[in-house]
Amino acid sequence: MVPVANPAPASVFAAEFLTHVVELGVEHIVLSPGARSQALALVAAELERRGDVKLHVRIDERAAGFLALGLAVETRIPAVVITTSGSAVANLHPAVLEAHHAGVPMIVLTADRPEELREIGSNQTTHQHDIFGPAVRLSVDEPAPVPGATAERRGAELAHDAFYTATDHYAPGPVHLNVAFREPLSSAIDVRPVEMLIQSERRIEPGITIELTRGPNTIVIAGADAGPRAEQVAHEGGWPLIAEVTSGARFGRNLVPAYRELLANPELTSQIERIVVFGHPTLSREIPALIGDSSTGVQTVVVRGVAPEGYNPGLNVSSFVNDVTVEPGETDRDWLGLWIVSGREAFERYESTAIDAALATAPNVTASRSDSMEDKKAFLAAELAASRVKISRELLVDAVWRSTWPHDRLVFAASRLIRVADKFVGGKKISVHANRGLAGIDGTIGTGIGIALATENALTRIVVGDLAALHDAGSMLFGTQEERPRVQVIVGNDGGGTIFDALEVGQTASAENMDRVFLTPQQVDLEALATAYGWGYTKVATVSDLERALTGAGDGPELVEVELER
Repeated sequence: MVPVANPAPASVFAAEFLTHVVELGVEHIVLSPGARSQALALVAAELERRGDVKLHVRIDERAAGFLALGLAVETRIPAVVITTSGSAVANLHPAVLEAHHAGVPMIVLTADRPEELREIGSNQTTHQHDIFGPAVRLSVDEPAPVPGATAERRGAELAHDAFYTATDHYAPGPVHLNVAFREPLSSAIDVRPVEMLIQSERRIEPGITIELTRGPNTIVIAGADAGPRAEQVAHEGGWPLIAEVTSGARFGRNLVPAYRELLANPELTSQIERIVVFGHPTLSREIPALIGDSSTGVQTVVVRGVAPEGYNPGLNVSSFVNDVTVEPGETDRDWLGLWIVSGREAFERYESTAIDAALATAPNVTASRSDSMEDKKAFLAAELAASRVKISRELLVDAVWRSTWPHDRLVFAASRLIRVADKFVGGKKISVHANRGLAGIDGTIGTGIGIALATENALTRIVVGDLAALHDAGSMLFGTQEERPRVQVIVGNDGGGTIFDALEVGQTASAENMDRVFLTPQQVDLEALATAYGWGYTKVATVSDLERALTGAGDGPELVEVELER
């Protein structure tokens, strides 16, 4: 540390902590302003000025937390989230819970009052240490720094502990450092130069790996964040691959379409002898029901992901491992073919009933090349009719899926549209994310913006229902000095929470009560909302409008409103 006359211990600690985590690899700091955390804020601003880190300032701590989540989802490196004391800390709880259950690294750094000001009715003071309970991998209630070298040393020690705990290879997740600060809360200080550290001290202990034999009839299931390893294992084994839309494994020759219908067919499931699970399956009831049925005798192997608890429906999982290998040998083509063919047939049935009839009679391209004027007129009429088709949920997710390139990013809210996408879209090797740790409605836009800010030269599309969009509208706010990424928020607006229509309650509750306590109908002017936040806005009602909006994405944030029927 460069000497400065009588620097405040708060500033000494802040300078050493933040400089050290940047040296370890942190690239982003997310800050919500406050007086008690001012030393941390000023050091973060200095690190940004020097180009050592990217700083993002948000007035809403909940939005800040999900922004940090999205940054880490994309980079797998924790962002540091800084808040002041009091209710500011509690507003981080939803993002911390999602990071915990999804295994996303995050460093939460909260400022607090010193010991003598706690539990005496001091302003903006509450019991905020250990506020996140078991949702954090590490919780430290750090006493106020004192003058001298101790503040500098503790800053470095805590930075080291926080970074390596958050990025643990087998159990990454959030950590919470609650640091008390006494007045003076900041002072002038020279922040030492950043020198990137070689992370040679990080050691990854060997995990449990088993070899999968060729014999049993096996299916591979890829849940949220499973990654391409699931597809690789399915390919090596010649086994059917059931991949959720957010798995990162929804591609390849072994991918089974319309998997839900197949898993509900006892003629197929009765033949399964082994299940290999990657990631966290959350989008169907059929998967946990299949694994949790102890009467079948099916062996289930779960390859541990990054979530804190293992996936274990019905406590029926046979073994938890860190990885698997596949025994060399011949593929059982009959077993694989049974699932692929059955899946294609099931998808064709779904497509013929769920997709608008206009698409089933798409324009005949051959007729456009005919010498007959009547054929050409018929083609033009059919093409015009198809372009004017009203948008259904299937058409919406299909258009977004087709418009997304491998270098783009796609984010789904935990709402009705992600389930439609999971049933309908085909295989494609693209980066898809959703907050499926807890599958909450909150924070989707903030998470998507974090992903967008961490992605260079790519378009991030965030597909949400209207209630998910309104729940996280605060994340659309960018200060005048904040970077505005290339992002499209695509809102399927059907006037409320229609996801409940598809649940059992929709079949038993009265229409009046459904609307009152489940649908929660809304008539928000989304164009006015976009204008208020300085976003571009487009409203689409037909397929051709939607395709133009998707392909014509600009360089900044845009909101695309899609009219849907209930």
